[in-house]
This record gives sequence, structure tokens and C-alpha cells, in this order.
Amino acid sequence: MSNDKPEVMLMKGNEAIAHAAIRYGCDGYFGYPITPQSEILETLEALMPWETTGMVVLQAESEVASINMVYGGASTGKAVFTSSSSPGISLMQEGISYIAAGELPALIVNVMRGGPGLGTIHPSQADYFQATKGGGHGDYHLIVLAPKSVQEMADFVALGFDLAFKYRTPAMILADGIVGQMMEKVVLPPQRPRRTNEQIMKECPWAATGDAIKRGHPNVLTTLELDSAQMEKNNERFQATYRKIEENEVRFEEYLTDDAEWLVVAFGSIARICQTAIDEGRKQGLKIGLIRPITLWPFPYEEISRLSKKTRGILVVELNAGQMIEDVRLAVEGRVPVKHFGRMGGIVPDPGEVLKAIREKLIDEQE
Repeated sequence: MSNDKPEVMLMKGNEAIAHAAIRYGCDGYFGYPITPQSEILETLEALMPWETTGMVVLQAESEVASINMVYGGASTGKAVFTSSSSPGISLMQEGISYIAAGELPALIVNVMRGGPGLGTIHPSQADYFQATKGGGHGDYHLIVLAPKSVQEMADFVALGFDLAFKYRTPAMILADGIVGQMMEKVVLPPQRPRRTNEQIMKECPWAATGDAIKRGHPNVLTTLELDSAQMEKNNERFQATYRKIEENEVRFEEYLTDDAEWLVVAFGSIARICQTAIDEGRKQGLKIGLIRPITLWPFPYEEISRLSKKTRGILVVELNAGQMIEDVRLAVEGRVPVKHFGRMGGIVPDPGEVLKAIREKLIDEQE
């Protein structure tokens, strides 16, 4: 089937990542298999893009090797990415910090599973802190996108790469295992050609390439700076970039918030479960609304703050022990009660459990 135009296909979220990366014109993937995201690598190997687009697909010897291969590829201005699941992303943290310090664009996909430790292979959202607060050393941020559907898994590949190149900083697709493994209809974008060396030199004049050397201005990329005053200036530059991202790239989705007396905040697949719970609550006369952060960083503090001023209470629903709730409380600034409902170990609540939690933790306590 030709891929020079949009196509509608039925596939897993992990498979959608692979298809979308090829169609973006991605230059390379370096990864290592781990459940529940192994289909990304497996699909890339099955599609063999090295024969059609010239894209490199390499199974590295470890997650540490994978992220450092991404570091090298990104240094040359190439569109490169990796994927893993929670324990593997933990192993990548030093490399991710290096990529951020090098001001390099790269895409990282984390299909989360339960922890700590090896934990379980079942879905979780317990990597929120790691992704949004800088899992490695130093003062840095990742742009973090949280998809709720297979379609968004595909769409966020292009968005993640575009934002990474726009701001010269790594971006992460933070998906829970549900989104990675479930199957849905997805519209795949048309095939884009990989950029030529001439395009890379024009769009990425900072890149360390052979062409740069030939043209008489070799670029040296390093994350080491022994002069403290200069290192502080470097960090100030990083922070200025992060402020621009916070100003321009906050993304969120609202559902039935106009007249909501009670607000639910959830991300990823759990937001879909919450939406069903809200629909049932509305049938029972409960005015409940939902806000779904799409960018977990930058976080929609201002929008949640605005909504908190006209609601009576907020429930944060997550597949963890309570992580995003801290950012929600920062946004609310104590105006209304903020409670948490979460399941762990790979257990996923159904809409009835969420609606029961809304009643018990918010409504019943105030009546």
C-alpha cells in the first residue's frame, strides 16, 4: 500500500509510533526491547524503512547504548528517537540530561509500566515525576506529551519532533501501557522525505557535520564547562528557553467544564475512563467536568487555576500513588479541596469506581 498519502489503519498505539516515525522522515531509531513497548522496535524491523527511506533502525545492546546513540545522531541534526518502558527509561536518564545540556532535539517514547523496580509489565502512570521534574541531574526540562489514544500516539510523533527542533531540546511522549497496547483506527500522515544534508545545514547551523567542516565552520558540541561563570550563563540560557516553552506550548483539553461544580483532572488513557464516569454522573444530575493536560510539561497551571475559582472541589485521577496532584495543588493554591484517586500495580479502575470516588472524596464530604 502506498504511503505517500494519508491512510486509515487499525493498529496498536506502539505500532502507530513506528509508522508515524517513518512517515515523518525520521533518520534513525535506536532502542532495546522491553514490555509493553517492544512492538515499536518490532514494527520498525518488519517495515524495513532502511530499504525505502534510508532510515536506520538499530537494536542496541542496552538502553544506555540506545540513548547515547540518540545523543550522537541528534548532534548531527538528524531526526532520531528511542523508546522504552519505565525501568529502561531510568537507565537512560544520564544520557537524557546530556542531550538537554547539549541543546539537542530528540524524541524519547516511554510506554509506562508499574514499579518501582522491575515491578510489573502492566500499565501505570508512575513515571510522571521522572518525566516532568527532570529525571536526570541538573536543572532541565523535557517537553512531555501525554496521548490518550492511538491517533494521538501517531500525531505526537510529528509534534514531538517539531517542538524538539523548534526549541533545541528533547521531547518525550509519555504514554501508559494501555495506550501502547490497545488497538484503534488511526489516520496516518503522508510520507515526508528525509531532509538532505543541505537542508540540515540550513535548518540546523549548530549541527556537528562533515559538511560544516568542509565549509570552514566546524561545530563543537559539549556539555562540559569548567568555568563556573560561563556554566551559569549556559544554565540561564536553558531557563530562558524553558520560559518560552511555558509561554507558547501549553496544551490541554476540556470536557463539560462550563457549568461544572466538580472538576476531574486526569491524563492519558485514564482521562477517557474519567470522561465516561462524568457522562454517567451527568445523567445522575451531578455537574462534573474534566480537564486533561496534554502537555504534562509545560503544565496548564493557569487553566486549572481559572477553573478552580468556579468549582467546589477537584479530584485528580491517576494510575499511581499521587504525583500530578502536586502540580494541580500548586495551580489551585488552596482555593478548593484537591483529592486523589489512584490505582497501582497495573490495576485500571472502571468508570464506576471513578464516579464512586468523586462522590465519596468530593461531594459527600461537602454535603
